[in-house]
Amino acid sequence: EVQLVESGGGLVQAGGSLRLSCAAASGFVFGDYAIGWFRQAPGKEREGISCFSSNDGTAYYQDSVKGRFTTSSDNAKKTIYLQMNSLKPEDAAIYYCAAEIGPCTDDTWHTTDDYEYWGQGTQVTVSS
Repeated sequence: EVQLVESGGGLVQAGGSLRLSCAAASGFVFGDYAIGWFRQAPGKEREGISCFSSNDGTAYYQDSVKGRFTTSSDNAKKTIYLQMNSLKPEDAAIYYCAAEIGPCTDDTWHTTDDYEYWGQGTQVTVSS
């Protein structure tokens, strides 16, 4: 079983930046999994904002975060990062990372059903 632990959330002013981390613990072999980033704001459905294929570094982004959010990885640490710049109040949510075996799938990477393993989430608050 793959265990994922997110960290890096917090309070930031609009226009600021945060870097979230998703550390994969036991059961994770880097290169075998895709890591998705999702967020869920109060009263809203969980939405996929990014997917990172750990085998080749291919990344997908939701249109609302393109150009502002970037994923990267540290293979040795089995950690995937979500760098979030130019944050907006509408980016405030609980952010989750999730893992699925294989690469990101082109047309379904943004759906929660694609992912088998989930972290506990980290809160991001953006003040205006």
